[in-house]
Amino acid sequence: MENLDLEKLKYPIGKFTIPDTYTPEYITHKIEEIATFPERLKQETIHLNDEQLDTPYRPDGWTVRQVIHHCAESHMNCYIRIKWALTENNPVIKAYDETLWSDLPDSKTMPIKPSLNLLQALHYRLTYIMKNLSVLDLEKSFIHPENNSEYRIKQIIGMYAWHGNHHLNHIIALKKHKNWN
Repeated sequence: MENLDLEKLKYPIGKFTIPDTYTPEYITHKIEEIATFPERLKQETIHLNDEQLDTPYRPDGWTVRQVIHHCAESHMNCYIRIKWALTENNPVIKAYDETLWSDLPDSKTMPIKPSLNLLQALHYRLTYIMKNLSVLDLEKSFIHPENNSEYRIKQIIGMYAWHGNHHLNHIIALKKHKNWN
């Protein structure tokens, strides 16, 4: 793995790019990616043993286990942030330190099945609410305190579709490199 390009290891599908326009087709496609993410993640990871789950996807990176738990935590935050944006006027959301969270015992040593199950239920709810958003709802927003930036729900849909695919591809690339088929 040392010989592989570190940037490609960090961003196997590239960095998230904001689209020029948020067409209904774009939104629908991204919601479908979000809807299928838990099953795609499960298919890539459920058969891995503890040694494989505890392998980092890149030097100084998270282990496969930590990536799975991170996805559950991050996507829970996404769900709550969308609910805040829908029910409050441009709220300032609560940030969290994902690196510190990834060092807690539930991220480092807990089995992956609870997080895979959580993602399945969470994404059902997440995509249910996303599929029922109006054009006006897609424009609702929140403020992220880390950079004082405003994020619209339509942006969040694209970002979280990318986020799931981004981490899934960390795992797929590692499996391919290690010949874990």
